[in-house]
Amino acid sequence: MIPHWINGQRVLVASGRHTQVFDPATGAVTGRVPLASAAEAQAAVSVALKAWPAWRDTPALKRARVLFRYRELVEKHRDELARLITAEHGKTLSDAAGSVQRGLEVIEFACGIPHLLQGEASRDVGSGIDCQSQREPLGVCVGITPFNFPAMVPLWMFPVAIACGNSFVLKPSERTPSCAVRLAELMSEAGLPPGILNVLHGDREAVDELLQHPAVTAVSFVGSTPVARHVYAACAQAGKRVQALGGAKNHLLVMPDADIELAADALIGAAYGSAGERCMAISVAVAVGAAGDALRAALLPRIRALRLGAGGQPNVDIGPLISAQHLERVRGYIATGEAEGAELVVDGRIAATTFSAGFFLGATLFDHASSTMRIWREEVFGPLLTIVRVATAAEAVALVNGHEFANGVSIFTRDGRLARECSAQLDIGMVGINVPIPVPAAFFSFGGRKHSLFGDSNIHGVEGVRFYTQLKTITSRWPRGHDFGAGSLDMPTL
Repeated sequence: MIPHWINGQRVLVASGRHTQVFDPATGAVTGRVPLASAAEAQAAVSVALKAWPAWRDTPALKRARVLFRYRELVEKHRDELARLITAEHGKTLSDAAGSVQRGLEVIEFACGIPHLLQGEASRDVGSGIDCQSQREPLGVCVGITPFNFPAMVPLWMFPVAIACGNSFVLKPSERTPSCAVRLAELMSEAGLPPGILNVLHGDREAVDELLQHPAVTAVSFVGSTPVARHVYAACAQAGKRVQALGGAKNHLLVMPDADIELAADALIGAAYGSAGERCMAISVAVAVGAAGDALRAALLPRIRALRLGAGGQPNVDIGPLISAQHLERVRGYIATGEAEGAELVVDGRIAATTFSAGFFLGATLFDHASSTMRIWREEVFGPLLTIVRVATAAEAVALVNGHEFANGVSIFTRDGRLARECSAQLDIGMVGINVPIPVPAAFFSFGGRKHSLFGDSNIHGVEGVRFYTQLKTITSRWPRGHDFGAGSLDMPTL
């Protein structure tokens, strides 16, 4: 049984509800994870609430020292964390290690919290009156994270929240639970007091309790759009801060003047890395003008060279999908794309026939798709790339802006003016120019628009610091005698 992590220690639950954890490469059950009840979720929040005041009152410099030690421990155990991710998610070890590295970068950002929490001050804003602002922690914060990034997405959240002086309850995906527990253990080893970081496994019962608990002040979520919408609505109704990141349909625009070889290399990694199970995966290549035939020709040998297999084995490019149910869902999209009239150029179902066990699907490529098709409209979350052909850059921008999801877009071109104009016209959260996946550095912030983000705040970076703190402004005056006047009822002025 995989334990919870509550109040600085592993908590094993011998009875009650649980679910199974699988090795996606074999389909074998490798463990069980408890599904917390509402009462257990309440208990976890109570622990975090009790521990919070002392941590709130700990100077930011001392909190930062814990983060510095934590950064060293996560780097030291990066390979171990990657193995835990691969064992439960299926992605290759190198990809898993890369995702841990991206989480490390957020820890490094959070180490600068003494500077990041600095407010503003002005002397003599009026006669003898000074004014200053300061950022203060919120209290108990909650993070609800997806199966596809068991280290990176939690590390987008709790290091920043904890550095700001909050306590935290992390509810990781029940499909990939082990990494979160190990991250919490390392945080304890770094010197974090018990109760400040807690890991609670569970399903909707636990989540709904966390969303409505009166002691929870802020909720961060990454997952599907339907659940993001539910989280946002529940938190708004309960008066909580919320950042809820939902689904995506990311496009890569290939302009006629682009370096086609560079664009093809970028697409291979962006579309098929992590078996396409990334919220920032590029699932649509928009070929502009004459770029379509050349791009397709460049992609084909690269796709055929991809090696499918268990993520823990050497020389593997694409690992399995997360579950049998998700495998069937993605296979269904391939059948749907065929039925809707897109040209199936490479069928990943064929490559998977060599595996007698596990949840494998090879790289799949469609061409000549359109915006009326489900393989363009819906988030597939698998190794399926679709080429859509348009005549002009303006049509490419209109295609992207017409989608309900607005997470990220990459543009491949040699024309700086065109890239600049398209970047300005795109109604999108993140834009990359000649980069495969438009994910910003940790000291910037991550987030989309439309149905890709519910709430007003992006995640990590300076936006994360603002989300996990509240502003207080202090206006002070030290009068002599009766400087205020004799009981005036007029609005005071400076």
